[in-house]
Amino acid sequence: MASYLQVENISKSYGDKILFQNISFNINEGDKIALIAPNGTGKSSLLKILAGLDSSDRGGEVKFMKDIKVAFLDQMNNFNPQNTLFDEVYSRLGSTYDVIRSYEQAIASGDEKQIERAMAAMDAADGWSVEQRIKQVLTSMKLTRLDQPMGELSGGEAKRAAIALMLLQQADFLVMDEPTNHLDIDAIEFLEGYLSKSRCTLLMVTHDRYFLDRVCNTIMEIDRGEIFTYRGNYTEYLEKREERISNYNAETDKVRNILRRELEWIRSTPCARTGKARYRINAFYDLKDRASQVYTQKQVSMEAMKGATRLGTKIINCKDLSFYYGQDCYLDKFTYNFQRYEKVGIVGRNGAGKSTFLNLITGRMFEDDPGVLTGVIERGESLKIGYYHQSGMSFNPQDTVLDIVNDTWLLNRFLFPHEMLNNKIEKLSGGEKRRLYLLTILMQQPN
Repeated sequence: MASYLQVENISKSYGDKILFQNISFNINEGDKIALIAPNGTGKSSLLKILAGLDSSDRGGEVKFMKDIKVAFLDQMNNFNPQNTLFDEVYSRLGSTYDVIRSYEQAIASGDEKQIERAMAAMDAADGWSVEQRIKQVLTSMKLTRLDQPMGELSGGEAKRAAIALMLLQQADFLVMDEPTNHLDIDAIEFLEGYLSKSRCTLLMVTHDRYFLDRVCNTIMEIDRGEIFTYRGNYTEYLEKREERISNYNAETDKVRNILRRELEWIRSTPCARTGKARYRINAFYDLKDRASQVYTQKQVSMEAMKGATRLGTKIINCKDLSFYYGQDCYLDKFTYNFQRYEKVGIVGRNGAGKSTFLNLITGRMFEDDPGVLTGVIERGESLKIGYYHQSGMSFNPQDTVLDIVNDTWLLNRFLFPHEMLNNKIEKLSGGEKRRLYLLTILMQQPN
C-alpha cells in the first residue's frame, strides 16, 4: 500500500507541559485509524499540525503523498451565521458557485432569456453534475432548507453541514476531529455506513467507542508524549494496552531491585569508591529516574460532589405545553409529570427541538424569545437544576483554572493538578474546558 502520510520527529508543548515529543508515524492508503488519548494530551494539537494550522516546536516533518486530496473536519464549526446554507456550501466551489448561483437566480426571476444564458453557462461549467452531487449529499444529511441562515441551525444541523462540506470535496484522505459530536442516531449511522464502505483513508479523533469499532481497523494512542499503534478494534486495544502497561510496570520493579543494590554502592565510603568507574555513578541516576516511572490510571472523583439539597415530591409538571417558532410546531400539548429518581433520555432528529425542550422545562427561554409558548410548567420549590448544555460555558480566555474554581481540593479530584491551576483557559483543550464546566455545575449541588 502507498504511504499517504509520513510524520517524523514532531513535538508540541505549552509552557512546561509537553504534549508529545519527537513522535513519528506512517499512515498507508486504506488505513482507518482512530486517535485516542485523555483530554489535554494533544489530539487536536496533532491534527492542527497535520492540517497546517499549527507547527511543530522543534522542526520535524509532515509529508502527504503528492497529488492526494486531503479534507479536514474541525471540532468547531466556523460558519458565517449570516450566510444561508446554499451560500455556505456552494461558495466553496470556486467559479462554479457563480454559475450555479446565476442559474438559481434566473429560475427565480422567470426571465426566459436569462434562464437560457444561465443554462448555457451550466453546460459549459458542468454545473449540472456538480449541483446534483451537492443536493444528493445534502439530502443524505437531511439538509433540505437551502435558504436557512447558518445561525439558525441547531448544533447537530451545523455539524451535518460541516460533514457534508467535507464529503463534497471527494478527498482521498479524511482527517476528522470528533465527527459524531451533536449528531443524531440517523446521521451517525449514515456517516458510519459511508466511511465503512468508502475506500478513503481516515484518521479521526473520537470518544465514541461504538462508532470507532464499526469504522476503524487501527487505534493510535498518545500516551505520555509517545505514540503507540494497535491493530484491531477497541476491545483488542484495551487488552494490548493493559499488557503493555503490565510489562512496563514489571520492568520498573526489576529496575527498583537493581537500584537498591546500586544505592548501597553509592552510599559506601568515599575511600571505597576511589577509582571506580564514573559511568556507574551516572548509570545510577538514570536508574533512579526510570524507577520512579510507573503507570497509574487517574479517574475523576465524584465523591466530592455528595451533599445535594433535598428534593421534594414535585419536580417538573408540564400540562398542555405547546411551543411554536412561526409556523413550526416543536411541542404540541405535551403533558407529563417528572418523578423523583427518574432517568429520562430525550431522542430525536437534529433540529427537532431537543435543546429547545430542555430550555423550556428548565426555564432558560427568555421573555424576548421569538417563540410562542402556551400551557403550564410547574417546578417544585426545592428543585435545584444543574444544566450542562451543549454550547458550554463562556469563559474569559485570560482567566486561570483557579479563577474559575477557587478550590484546589475539588480541582485535584477533577484531574486539574497543582501545576495546572495557573494555566489560562485559552491554553486548555476542549475536553479540559468541558470538564471544568461540569465541575462548576456540580459545585452548585443540584438535586
